Amino acid sequence: MDFQEEFINNLKFYRKEKSVSQEKLAEFCGCATGTIGCIECGIALPSFEMITKIAAALKIHPADLFLRNASTTVSNTKKILRSELIPQIEEFVEKRL
Repeated sequence: MDFQEEFINNLKFYRKEKSVSQEKLAEFCGCATGTIGCIECGIALPSFEMITKIAAALKIHPADLFLRNASTTVSNTKKILRSELIPQIEEFVEKRL
């Protein structure tokens, strides 16, 4: 899997979904306008700090830039575990003990 390509695709997806131009995103992140363009073209690699700034500006979890909807997936998984698996475990423990 090409993580840079995935990152670029997700960055473009969320930026467009939120109707944020490259210029506006650069302003939010405190960088030059061309920086976002270079990241989206694969010319520049963002630092960890820049990744977190981009995520904050787009109001998403940084993990979503690498795996689209990752934070939602984690949240949904936790809900399933709480609502379905934990009661089953508790029932099993009650029966066995």
